[in-house]
Amino acid sequence: MASRYWVVSLPVHDSASSLWNRLQDQISKHAFDCPLYRFNIPNLRVGTLDSLLALSDDLLKSNSFVEASSHKIRRQIEDLERVSGVDSSALTVDGVPVDSYLTNELNLSLFVCFNNNVRFIWDEAKYPTMSPLREIVDSITSLVSKIDDDLKVRVAEYNNVRSQLNAINRKQSGSLAVRDLSNIVKPEDMVSSENLTTLLAIVPKYSQKDWLSSYETLTQYVVPRSSKNLFEDNEYALYTVTLFRRVADNFRTAARDKGFQIRDFEYSPEAQESRKQELEKLVQDQDNLRSDLLQWCYVSYGEVFSSWMHFCAVRVFTESILRYGLPPSFLASVLSPNVKSEKKVRSLLEGLCDSANSTYWKAEDESVPGLVSDGDAHPYVSFTINLI
Repeated sequence: MASRYWVVSLPVHDSASSLWNRLQDQISKHAFDCPLYRFNIPNLRVGTLDSLLALSDDLLKSNSFVEASSHKIRRQIEDLERVSGVDSSALTVDGVPVDSYLTNELNLSLFVCFNNNVRFIWDEAKYPTMSPLREIVDSITSLVSKIDDDLKVRVAEYNNVRSQLNAINRKQSGSLAVRDLSNIVKPEDMVSSENLTTLLAIVPKYSQKDWLSSYETLTQYVVPRSSKNLFEDNEYALYTVTLFRRVADNFRTAARDKGFQIRDFEYSPEAQESRKQELEKLVQDQDNLRSDLLQWCYVSYGEVFSSWMHFCAVRVFTESILRYGLPPSFLASVLSPNVKSEKKVRSLLEGLCDSANSTYWKAEDESVPGLVSDGDAHPYVSFTINLI
């Protein structure tokens, strides 16, 4: 499956069918492994030369935006599928796999191939061919902009819930200095009365002997032998200590001076149940948002990709008029040469252009105003589309 295609148009001097036959013949003889498909462009409204020149200045920028939006949604789909643990599914446009758009396996889609002929199905209802080209381009970019903005909102909502869930998980799996202790401490570990209270001390593992030998003397009124080890991680140990409530603040200060951390904690079954329900709700919200976002991305990718192909049709038409003049007489096609055969294919395409025209473009180093084909200058219209 190719991920990069050339969209080119050649000037027609005799007939489009004879030029197409010559192009097929040259490719089959000298670059037989290069897929070649004919790209039929509808009869669009030409407008004035000034309007075409003004439009051409924006085509490359607009194409970059639409292409980037397509790639952004595709990457989002890949990320969501990976996180969800689902098998990657073939992306589609109008029910047809994108990867099949430019292959002979296609039967009916945005690109339909019959005997290496790509029939572009223009959406007349969405983009009337009699509309000015500028209006069509603006409609495409407006649609894609709306989808792009919607994607940002949906991703932000999903990431917000995901961040909340990650924060809770970090508290539950982090070190004892920061993690939630409610799933470690049990009711029987705590003493709480009018006079007595139990504190929780976070003790570095290498200081446990120091803690056990000194906690009873950090302040007055500490219950002897009341400290109990509840839990240990790689860095710290969690100890309880029971003392009179009125000296708790003094104990905290003395413990801190010795390098021990007293964690604020109050055992509450109601609070623990509330945190559990909150966690379950966040997990459910994350799963629902991820599923909804993934389905939205599937649909939106098809819409953006379809819009992108309409844009490519407008771009080929506009650049061909500016390059070859009026009336419109050009042959548009789509090719996907491998890296090794690119130079050969360029030479074949150049050979099918007017020889004088080819000589002019070889000698011309500077870009010509009004023509926005990417890459090096060629005596024919050419630009690249990257599917991924």
